[in-house]
Amino acid sequence: MKVLLISTSERTGGGAIAANRLLHALLENGVEAKMLVRDRQTSDPAVVSIGNIWPKVKERLRLMWLLRTSLKHTWGYDLMSDGIDIFSTREYQEADIVHLHWVNQGMLSTEQVKRMVSSGKKVFWTLHDEWPYLGFGHYNSDTMRHRTLSQARYMTIQQQLSSRQIHFIGCSEWITERAREAMPLSQVTHINNCIPTSLFHPVAMLEARRALDLDENENIVLFCAQNVNDERKGLRYLEEALRQLPSVTPLIIGRGGLSLPPDKMPLAYAAADVFVTPSLEDNLPNTVAESLSCGTPCVAFRVGGIPEMIAHLETGYLAQPRDAADLVRGIEQVLSHPEYRESAAKTALQLFSPEKVAKEHITLYQKSLS
Repeated sequence: MKVLLISTSERTGGGAIAANRLLHALLENGVEAKMLVRDRQTSDPAVVSIGNIWPKVKERLRLMWLLRTSLKHTWGYDLMSDGIDIFSTREYQEADIVHLHWVNQGMLSTEQVKRMVSSGKKVFWTLHDEWPYLGFGHYNSDTMRHRTLSQARYMTIQQQLSSRQIHFIGCSEWITERAREAMPLSQVTHINNCIPTSLFHPVAMLEARRALDLDENENIVLFCAQNVNDERKGLRYLEEALRQLPSVTPLIIGRGGLSLPPDKMPLAYAAADVFVTPSLEDNLPNTVAESLSCGTPCVAFRVGGIPEMIAHLETGYLAQPRDAADLVRGIEQVLSHPEYRESAAKTALQLFSPEKVAKEHITLYQKSLS
């Protein structure tokens, strides 16, 4: 069985990171797998790059015209109108399974996805966000801002995809149920993302702080995101909470905050007393899974798939959405319960084990081929 994972990027963005981790989990469990991307960041021999950004440029120009806005205001939306021709590649032609991940911004078009299915390929598509069933915005709040346009786009996408045999995979129960409601004729299965335990595992807090040259005696609250100023990530609620916690030291990592190499992130998690993610919308954030895997409890708003990850008052605290005062209570709760750290690490192994997640995918692939 040959599996081809397709992603716009190799490592940029949560969906790409999750896809890359699945690639290596499959390889470690004996599957012949490759990853096809437009944006390649490493020399990994299992990752193959193809195409250029021209389809993305065309798609963004169409989107700017449709929304009557500037480029910076097109983030959060996709038309999936243009894509890279992957059909002549050896990797695609030899694949028994084609597994789509985050393939927006000019990687694939909906017409190309339809062609894949029509050719007889077994096609899977992991829902890293809500775009595949919303058809315009990546999350419902984006979609609601352009309700009329979104409804038209949704009908177009469903006409192209819903009657086709695509097996969707939701990496949270939350998104799985939403997809089933939106696409009642489609197969949707829930499988978590995996976290590489060889990299993300508990390290003594003191050791981690010394390695990163952090104060050994402070209460450190960690927040990280690809773009910390993304409104959806809710940093303003954390900032409001921190103003009520003068004895706490924030550590903010990502574009707009401190820069840290990816291989140092496990140390950052281990060095923190608590990881806070005040996201207003989220699916199954890698950051929460990474933090728990390092034994660091999490505080988050009770939104999306996050309640499936954090056991309230056992591995962290689930606050009421958009309630900074409840974030304060959550941070104080975690700081006063160091036993949450051991529970966090145990829970992460149960939920995000690479071997477990790989085997669940393999079972699904094999069933489709039988």
